[in-house]
Amino acid sequence: MAPSIDAACPSEVEIELFPFIRVYKNGNIERLFGTRTVPASLDATTGVASKDVTIDPATGLSVRLYLPPAAAGGSAKKLPVLVYVHGGGFMVESAASPTYHRYLNALSARAGALAVSVEYRRAPEHPLPVAYDDSLAALAWAVDACTAGPAGSEPWLAAHGDASRVFLAGDSAGGNIAHNVALRAAAEGAAIAGVMLLHPFFWDPSNTMAPELEVRIRREWRFTCARPDAEVNDPRICPTSAGAAPLLAAMPCVRVMVAVAEKDFLAPKGRAYHAALLASGWRGEAELVDTPGQDHVFHLLRPGTEAAAKMLGRVADFISRA
Repeated sequence: MAPSIDAACPSEVEIELFPFIRVYKNGNIERLFGTRTVPASLDATTGVASKDVTIDPATGLSVRLYLPPAAAGGSAKKLPVLVYVHGGGFMVESAASPTYHRYLNALSARAGALAVSVEYRRAPEHPLPVAYDDSLAALAWAVDACTAGPAGSEPWLAAHGDASRVFLAGDSAGGNIAHNVALRAAAEGAAIAGVMLLHPFFWDPSNTMAPELEVRIRREWRFTCARPDAEVNDPRICPTSAGAAPLLAAMPCVRVMVAVAEKDFLAPKGRAYHAALLASGWRGEAELVDTPGQDHVFHLLRPGTEAAAKMLGRVADFISRA
């Protein structure tokens, strides 16, 4: 399928960050994948219902909600709530993409959780920290909606969401966002039941990689921050640096899962994060899920495989154990 083009593009490219994006000299933007969307619906396979809700009309910030069959029949039992942040290098993909819509349907059904998939604003139109701000706002909105009672503005969360069992998760760049949102939530006194970072996009100074990959990460980070002087020792992308690692002790939950894949070039960064969290003085349980023979976000790209099914089960079990 041909890439979606935000506007008619001239021939001269100013910036290309393959495989994500091209920016042309007149300012037009071409996203190279992750542009397809599907509508919210009742999923015939899982029985999960979904809908889109705008939570901030001023910015256009919205979420896609997923209500599992466990909420059917007027049950008064409250369900765990999963706030999920999609990946895509801060630049591409969407809460409404076929990849994430399929995954959240399956995860909501398997975990019996009410999922809140965040449609944060993306770079380069909205450089970081906008994605962090939007995702933190979505987390706060979800918690508030669970406690608003029957008169609340979001009936699914008011009727079924358990504010004491709110989880935060994300993959790739979404994992980076989830980490940063968790620390910002901690600074505001919020409590989260658990955090799941799936193949998170981090830098770590102790792990070397191929020079071309180092150059790629530095370019992407500067581009998404819209700052040519942005460095990868920034604690937002390098939470294991000497100055940033002590902040991990403030993680506002008692359980964390860090998932990595053997063939993913980001795997050493995820393992370093897990080790730094354990060494930080944080008083919680940190689980490392290290999948052999697989690469980055394999569970999203190849959902029909045995490895993907096993990964889905690990994430769902993490939620349902609360």
